[in-house]
Amino acid sequence: MQQKILILDFGSQYTQLIARRVRELNVYCEIHPYHHLPKNLADVKGVILSGSPYSVRDAGSPRIEVARFDGKVPLLGVCYGAQLLVQENGGEVEASSTREYGRANLSFVERDEPLLHGIELQSQVWMSHADTITRLPEKFSIIARTNDIGIAAYKVADRPTFGLQFHPEVYHSTQGMELLYNFIVDICGCTQNWTPESFIHSTVNGLMEKLGNDKVVLGLSGGVDSSVAGVLLHKAIDKQLHCIFVDNGLLRKNEFEQVLDSYRDMGLNVKGVRAGDRFLQALKGKSDPEEKRKTIGRVFIEVFDEEAHKIQDVKWLAQGTIYPDVIESVSVKGPSATIKSHHNVGGLPEFMKLKVVEPLNALFKDEVRRVGTTLGIPPALLQRHPFPGPGLGIRILGEVTAEKVWVLQEVDYIFIKALRDNGLYNKVWQALAVLLPVHSVGVMGDERTYENVVALRAVESTDGMTADWVHLPFEFLAKVSNDIINKVKGVNRVVYDISSKPPATIEWE
Repeated sequence: MQQKILILDFGSQYTQLIARRVRELNVYCEIHPYHHLPKNLADVKGVILSGSPYSVRDAGSPRIEVARFDGKVPLLGVCYGAQLLVQENGGEVEASSTREYGRANLSFVERDEPLLHGIELQSQVWMSHADTITRLPEKFSIIARTNDIGIAAYKVADRPTFGLQFHPEVYHSTQGMELLYNFIVDICGCTQNWTPESFIHSTVNGLMEKLGNDKVVLGLSGGVDSSVAGVLLHKAIDKQLHCIFVDNGLLRKNEFEQVLDSYRDMGLNVKGVRAGDRFLQALKGKSDPEEKRKTIGRVFIEVFDEEAHKIQDVKWLAQGTIYPDVIESVSVKGPSATIKSHHNVGGLPEFMKLKVVEPLNALFKDEVRRVGTTLGIPPALLQRHPFPGPGLGIRILGEVTAEKVWVLQEVDYIFIKALRDNGLYNKVWQALAVLLPVHSVGVMGDERTYENVVALRAVESTDGMTADWVHLPFEFLAKVSNDIINKVKGVNRVVYDISSKPPATIEWE
């Protein structure tokens, strides 16, 4: 039985970050919405209550039956979670007279408290709250303060229950990982055995038992998730895995051939299918972003289904679903709103009447990469920037044509190659080029031109939920712009996107 830390989500923007920090300690954890608690708690070694955008003082704010956990396993409330524990036990929480956001320093630390072992006086912490705890319940005692917050952390005398008014999981809490280690390893007694090696061993064994001699079909995309899923399945069932890599005509320049060669070098049983003309035909006359996405998704399903039916007696469809996808499907606010459709092949299982296997649905993206490294997957595949399912189809604003695809492929090739050649590729989370539905006046030689505008974009991020634009060197951008305009016929202007997410998104469509 895999021991775990249970994280109850009250809607905080930081909840996934808590989980990632726990995983960085090589301890397994799961996030569950506060209103969807797991039935079996036998393997839970400790519980963390997340923050929340709500106030515990509001009618209808998220609540749980604290007694179900309190005193039975170690309990740590973070921000809203700490306030909820206080209120549920008879203490008081009020609107703060000093709204404390951002950096603060601990002016008092109870050094003998195991939760705060090694935490220094004046240690920097990150605050984000409008309420404050004004009176602790009986048996609760203060173990840390800041200059502005009299109760920055507390403990309960007769049980391993703690509350933090700050967020230890964020980067700006400089000793946050030490504090989480104290809670998870020392107080909860968790063994630090959640490693890539242990995941691979247990997953491969589980897949062998689950799949037996059944045939499995997997749609490869050239991305990190499907590639790692493919290698895990290959280790478990060998040639019973049938991989299909569809060229939708919207991939990067030479990508189909390069990725296909990589897969074959890895020993995967993979079939490459060229279907670009079919996708372009279906996209003719369509310019609405959502309509384009749905069209690309529909044609992909048709092509994939036709190829899958050529394999006799397939029982399973494998998907590269990762843990953030699972979390969002049962979020605190209900299933997430559809911002963009067809991030992956969502609709396929029902359409094809196959059972689904998802080897990576317990992993975050950074964990997928670590597992891939341990499996020996080439760095060129593991370090690839995220690339959307619809490919260049959503980086060509407006109608997609073969000519526009060629232009964008050439622009994108110059940009990405320059990032690699200048040692910048791995310093950027995602880089892309966008062909705009705009023409601009230019001068080439003695001639006046009226040609396409392209936008370059490079962002830094950890998970794609938020992102900031990368300050690429001006000299680099100047050289790339010059190369694009000189080498790609039909482009006479290059712009650089300096928007952050939010309010913008990473992709333009």
